[in-house]
Amino acid sequence: MELYKLGLSEAKKALDKGEITPLELTDAVLGRIESVEGAIGAYITITGEQARARAGKMSPEDIKKGPLSGVPIAIKDNICTAGIKTTCASAILKDFVPPYESTVTRKLDEQGYILIGKTNLDEFAMGSSTENSSVRQTMNPWDFQRVPGGSSGGSAAAVAADECIAALGSDTGGSIRQPAAFCGVVGFKPTYGRVSRYGLVAFASSLDQIGPITKNVRDSAILMNCIAGHDPADSTSARMDVPDFTSSLGAEIKGMKVGIPKEFFVDGMDSAVREAVEAAINQMESLGAEPVEISLPHSQYAVAAYYILATSEASSNLARYDGVRYGLRVEGDDLVEMYQKTRKVGFGSEVKRRIILGTYALSSGYYDAYYKKAQQVRTLIRQDFEEALKKVDVIVTPTTPAPAFRVGEKTEDPLQMYLTDILTISLNLAGLPGISIPCGLTPEGLPVGLQIIGRSFDEESVFKAAYAYEQSTEWHMKRPLIKAAQV
Repeated sequence: MELYKLGLSEAKKALDKGEITPLELTDAVLGRIESVEGAIGAYITITGEQARARAGKMSPEDIKKGPLSGVPIAIKDNICTAGIKTTCASAILKDFVPPYESTVTRKLDEQGYILIGKTNLDEFAMGSSTENSSVRQTMNPWDFQRVPGGSSGGSAAAVAADECIAALGSDTGGSIRQPAAFCGVVGFKPTYGRVSRYGLVAFASSLDQIGPITKNVRDSAILMNCIAGHDPADSTSARMDVPDFTSSLGAEIKGMKVGIPKEFFVDGMDSAVREAVEAAINQMESLGAEPVEISLPHSQYAVAAYYILATSEASSNLARYDGVRYGLRVEGDDLVEMYQKTRKVGFGSEVKRRIILGTYALSSGYYDAYYKKAQQVRTLIRQDFEEALKKVDVIVTPTTPAPAFRVGEKTEDPLQMYLTDILTISLNLAGLPGISIPCGLTPEGLPVGLQIIGRSFDEESVFKAAYAYEQSTEWHMKRPLIKAAQV
């Protein structure tokens, strides 16, 4: 078997037994990148030389120090890595090299991981297709004419194409789960506050959360064990004990109440997606789970509320890019002109659109009508989930209303692009944990994702349900067949 096809837990087992070395595994992954990256474009920066150097120095004792020791992992390029470029796929940060390490990558480093590269994304994580990157368009490994999703499209495509063993992404409105669904891999968004955001370049600070993108559920739980926990450097980080997320894997789901929200099976949903998700619910029922119809009545307002709150926070956060302290600078006759020229050249059209929307929503005379009202709707959405999760253990929905769409199909209609996240956004507004796992293929051979949602800080129930379903099917074992002719 080609070593690059291994999952995290499989690779670690082989490393611990001495069946393979970190350098052999790293070389296999870098060879895979060399073979297919030209067609897929998952990476912005590939750290091959550094990865080989670290892997080559690892002794047998080093390999056994942590659950990630010797494992090549990719990091989304909006997560700071000291001494390595972090561009957010934006021209304004094209040559930015952080002087500090994010908390999540520091934790991975302490566990002995090997950074294989920084992955592509929609600029500043603003998008659903990775078409907003200033660097390149990432392609979906299942169909090179289609998008991989976004904004963590590079991470999802890299995992699906075996260009890394696992990856980290960030999720503000579905940016881990939606590309995971489009690319047929597992994407997990933790509870807000479970994972430190220190070193994550901010888009919308009350919504952003870092999480894993992996080849299976067990690998996701292992990565969560490594990155979760309180961080004094992040004021929104929760002071909560971190359980062993792998401990619930393998437990029966007999008697588990599974909520099915009627509002999430929306009009216009692709029939193949609906059929795959309904089959998945039936499969969970055959394992002993008890489906319960529930209602989340305010979820219909989630997209509208999200695009007021997220853009408002983006407007505030992106004000720091002024050409004065770091990043791109375009000189002008005075300070104001320098600001204008720098931002005109440095920001792409979608980022500008969201800054304008957010600035308008926060402006005098409109604040109460838009931002304040959206916060009130957010509270109602969270209350809906809290009430529903008193009656059920988890909630099950489609991850996306349709499979991956074609490159360029929605770029001229921002509203249609925004609606691709209609089933994921409400979790970020409510701060809840959710996972997307493969549950089928469309007649065209495109992956379908099943979303499982849990109570706040009850990631174990999400992993338990996801693992039980995953192990009873073979969807997670399906991989795109990338032909030499395509590459």
